[in-house]
Amino acid sequence: MQTDKLDSKPPNAQSRYEVTATDLPLSCPMPSMSLWNSHPRVYLPIEATGWAKCPYCSAEFVLKP
Repeated sequence: MQTDKLDSKPPNAQSRYEVTATDLPLSCPMPSMSLWNSHPRVYLPIEATGWAKCPYCSAEFVLKP
């Protein structure tokens, strides 16, 4: 899990985040992000395609092996 990178930045500061299986189920904002309540939490289905985009902030998530 890459919480060290996520903890140091507020949500929506990046446009692309790399996540691993330990981050599943994936939600945006992720619980480890500072200001985790920047928009309503939405769960993103990333398992099937390996990619997901948040409908609120447009952050893109890539599932790393």
